[in-house]
Amino acid sequence: MDLVQEHSKNSRNQEFQNNPSRNRGRRRGRGGRKSVEGEAVLHYLRNGSVENGGRLCGAEMGFPCSSKSLSFAARPGFGQLGTKCIVKANHFFAELPEKDLNQYDVTITPEVASRMVNRAIIAELVKRHRESDLGMRLPAYDGQKSLYTAGELPFARKEFTVKLIDDDDVINGPKREREYKVVIKFVAKANLHHLGQFLAGKRADGPKEAIQILDIVLREMAMKRFCPVGRSFFSPDIRKPQQLGDGLEAWCGFYQSIRPTQMGLSLNIDMASAAFIEALPVIEFVAQLLGKDVLSRPLSDSDRVKVKKALRGVKVEVTHRSNIRRKYRVSGVTTQPTRELVFPVDNNSTMKSVVEYFHEMYGFTIQYTHLPCLEVGNQKKASYLPMEACKIVEGQRYTKRLSEKQITTLLKVTCQRPRDRENDILRTVQHNDYEQDPYAKEFGIKISGKLASVEARVLPAPWLKYHETGKEKDCLPQAGQWNMMNKKMINGMAVRRWACINFSRGVQDSVARGFCNELAQMCQVSGMEFNPEPVIPIYTARPDQVKQALKHVYHACMNKLKGNELELLLAILPDNNGSLYGDLKRICETDLGLISQCCLTKHVFKISKQYLANVSLKINVKMGGRNTVLLDAISCRIPLVSDIPTIIFGADVTHPENGEESSPSIAAVVASQDWPEVTKYAGLVCAQAHRQELIQDLYKNWHDPVRGTVSGGMIRDLLVSFRRATGQKPQRIIFYRDGVSEGQFFQVLLFELDAIRKACASLEPNYQPPVTFIVVQKRHHTKLFANNHRDKSRTDRSGNILPGTVVDSKICHPTEFDFYLCSHAGIQGTSRPAHYHVLWDENNFTADGIQSLTNNLCYTYARCTRSVSVVPPAYYAHLAAFRARFYMEPDGQDNSCGSSRGCKNVAGECRVRPLPALKENVKRVMFYC
Repeated sequence: MDLVQEHSKNSRNQEFQNNPSRNRGRRRGRGGRKSVEGEAVLHYLRNGSVENGGRLCGAEMGFPCSSKSLSFAARPGFGQLGTKCIVKANHFFAELPEKDLNQYDVTITPEVASRMVNRAIIAELVKRHRESDLGMRLPAYDGQKSLYTAGELPFARKEFTVKLIDDDDVINGPKREREYKVVIKFVAKANLHHLGQFLAGKRADGPKEAIQILDIVLREMAMKRFCPVGRSFFSPDIRKPQQLGDGLEAWCGFYQSIRPTQMGLSLNIDMASAAFIEALPVIEFVAQLLGKDVLSRPLSDSDRVKVKKALRGVKVEVTHRSNIRRKYRVSGVTTQPTRELVFPVDNNSTMKSVVEYFHEMYGFTIQYTHLPCLEVGNQKKASYLPMEACKIVEGQRYTKRLSEKQITTLLKVTCQRPRDRENDILRTVQHNDYEQDPYAKEFGIKISGKLASVEARVLPAPWLKYHETGKEKDCLPQAGQWNMMNKKMINGMAVRRWACINFSRGVQDSVARGFCNELAQMCQVSGMEFNPEPVIPIYTARPDQVKQALKHVYHACMNKLKGNELELLLAILPDNNGSLYGDLKRICETDLGLISQCCLTKHVFKISKQYLANVSLKINVKMGGRNTVLLDAISCRIPLVSDIPTIIFGADVTHPENGEESSPSIAAVVASQDWPEVTKYAGLVCAQAHRQELIQDLYKNWHDPVRGTVSGGMIRDLLVSFRRATGQKPQRIIFYRDGVSEGQFFQVLLFELDAIRKACASLEPNYQPPVTFIVVQKRHHTKLFANNHRDKSRTDRSGNILPGTVVDSKICHPTEFDFYLCSHAGIQGTSRPAHYHVLWDENNFTADGIQSLTNNLCYTYARCTRSVSVVPPAYYAHLAAFRARFYMEPDGQDNSCGSSRGCKNVAGECRVRPLPALKENVKRVMFYC
């Protein structure tokens, strides 16, 4: 019987009804003071409507039409715990202008889709009319509908005619000229007084419009000098491009964004790298892409498809006309070689070959007629361009998937030691020379040339508890790391029934047996009970026979074990195994119900004690064991966790890579299953609509013809699982949510907190444990540097700040409850602190309380003996979501409607095909480790 059936509405959820009055009393006694807005939203989250004069409309599980009534948790004060120190941050103080900021609406006719062309039109308008009609104003433009000025223009509405010459088309001779009508109309003034109050902490809501205007102003010069990509700017002149192979190169650049902080406005500058298509003749690009000579032999069908995928959407310029450099966007590649291509040249269907046409029209002889042509234009009116007559236009970012080799090379380009990165950031600020920036001058913005100096604290590492039978019963990590020498897992599990499949041709049976023996010994030394003999002899199989091999071993073991389950499957994989790993995990976890541990060939041949120790840690947690726990957890000394049963959730959504337009997003939720230790987690996964960030399957209900309304969802199932594992129902919820951008905070909090509320209420009337909802962000650009790089007592071996460094002042939000925590030791490159933003807090955490809890949890990550950069429940959720992408059908194309219980998008318009269900014995343990 599954969880949904066992805990349907009809059963009244007896497991959660043992003492409802006791829970209500605790809930009232612990409730903190909240603003009217907070109470209103809380009422909405419980009842679907808002009182106190406001109303949040929308479907029961949809969005409110306004988020203005919602206030995020206010900062409860600043942390005091830890050793105080000074760090530098890549934030540069921006002095607030005293001028009026005005917004104008821009309408361009005929309408232009390209922001670049829009910018060229407005630049021409400013050039022609600045000294006259614009009253000497130098406006900033967003490339779309809005134009901003410091002070008013001499008019409220005015129409201009702009003639734009297409400079790209012709080098010498007559140039094409296009005429546009531009209407500029006053819209509003930006409230800088409001912004000043917000930065001073006197207002909770920041005027996004004013901040956006200042951001656009400071980006104007960079837009003209560099190649913009999102919030970053790139140029081959910043640093010499590095070859990535296959016609790609890495460009260096910088990220720039203006942010509201406690010190006022701050300009956040960071270094960046991205892959660009090299500005090569197309034939050279194709030769690099295919890795072979293309001048003497025709392309195969597979080669042509590869070229088509790589060049589709890429801009090229023609080179066969000496004075014209017209640009086109590639739409495809012809199936026929150039010598066979003909097309009609008049209405009488007179046909002419491409070779003849180019010779007669341009005097250009096509040499490589065995190659296909590029198709440009649309399907109705496509034109042919010979490859040898085209060159790739410079400055095009490559947005498709990179190969493993290219990713490795790009990471090497990006990887910089902290001192080098700091120096590059300072050089970038000097090179941008904001003091002489005409737009910054016009708007009265002054940028400091120095990195912000910030007070920080280094939190102490927690003591870790190991088993009493080991030589070392506890351990205090040093510089964020420790080892398993002389220690035994605190809860070592038993593996009595295991098997091994060898998928690697290079690994002989004797080598595989030796490796398995070494691994079994390491598991035993680490505190597990591990049978040295497999159920059946090691089975050798081909990588392309994974399904047959798994089922053969499974059934052979079942026959020998006479009904007992196989507890663990070891798999030896080739180093480059393609889809083998994903196929194996999908079959084991959704079909056979097997826990598996994969090992690569290189580790089998070169056995290291450290590797075997890490694998033993992974095996133990997959079996349901615990490697270590916090000593404070055993001693019940963790504030707001140890006092009453507390469940800690981690949640994340992973989205398909760029270019995958139909693949679903994958949501994962994990939850702690032990208390007070908070070390073991169970996980659930779900597919949902493409690029949908809100987790749709947190709570759901549906109508069953027999049982009526039935409730389910990931939160509900994990709460039930916690009760089963601990014998107690959670009386406090801490929810770490990964992967949410600032623009989605309101939506995610409203939707997902509502789902948590409903999941709790479906288990027991009036069951509403207090919730703390924390967003975890890694994709930000704040870097922290040691104040003195020579002071070895303030840095780790990589030159980074020490693990446990926390910042909650100066560069943090003016009023809200957020902090930066670098919980890990750097290995290479510059460490990136995680940014934690407490959006909702009914548990009334102090700053020290949530910061020390988060830092301490980072030492409980099960897969290694190091503290990690992100709090483990969020990390586990990310791993589980990543794992679940392997569960989709191998072709990844079937997104047809599933059952009525499948996931929907926000509008409820479409369903995605549900993932195959995890086997019960799999989802109870940390299968994703």
